[in-house]
Amino acid sequence: MSRTRAAVLGSPIEHSLSPVLHRAAYRELGLDHWSYDRFEVDEAALPGFLAGLGPEWAGLSLTMPLKRAVIALLDGVSETAASVEAVNTVVLTEDGRRLGDNTDIPGIVAALHERGIEKVESAAILGAGATASSALAALSRVCAGEVTAYVRSAARAGEMRQWGERLGVPVRTADWSQAARALAAPLVIATTPAGATDELAAAVPAAAGTLFDVLYDPWPTALAAAWSQRGGTLLGGLDLLVHQAVLQVEQMTGRPAPPPAALRAAGESALRTRH
Repeated sequence: MSRTRAAVLGSPIEHSLSPVLHRAAYRELGLDHWSYDRFEVDEAALPGFLAGLGPEWAGLSLTMPLKRAVIALLDGVSETAASVEAVNTVVLTEDGRRLGDNTDIPGIVAALHERGIEKVESAAILGAGATASSALAALSRVCAGEVTAYVRSAARAGEMRQWGERLGVPVRTADWSQAARALAAPLVIATTPAGATDELAAAVPAAAGTLFDVLYDPWPTALAAAWSQRGGTLLGGLDLLVHQAVLQVEQMTGRPAPPPAALRAAGESALRTRH
């Protein structure tokens, strides 16, 4: 049977832009017979969902809360995914294996490279959640020096230092009350929920560097808007979604990577329709 099905799983999932991006990629590649759907699946339902997949399935995208839960259900995990204990991509092979990967990390790097950011001397991360570990892993490839993580608790600070040791990144932690200092870094990656960085918008420096805010809805965030007004380089969550999706499509279909611009245009159109 032809392998022509893929989907994104998570809970909640209704907000996901992945179907828009992957379907745009299929159109670019002429894969008119491929389909990409979304399914509401939580951790308890994941084993049963995977067990029910037929030979027509080529791959899955995973969002919260499944990125770690899926690991025990896989036949193999890439070094990249293992480094942060998070899988966002499952390729289902013709011989029945389930192989996990993480395209968020190279997606962050590709998005930065697209804007001409190949190497920075230091960086700052706002937040310490699941996305922060992927951001640290990405920074291991583009940051030559120290990364400062601004966090809200001693426990989170300890976790970020542990991730730094594991990933080979020198990490210093600071309390969230000092987060305005982060904005002076050459590269700032904001991994916090909506509204968390609004209080920092007034502190954006006149000579702003690069801000990568991983949110895409609502967009722009108050911090992103202020950053843009100051003339700094700005990347958003859609940039990450696009580049990690490009890599997923390539792995799942076995075809050359589709142009990011096509996926970005589809995502921007979908977000405008939402609002």
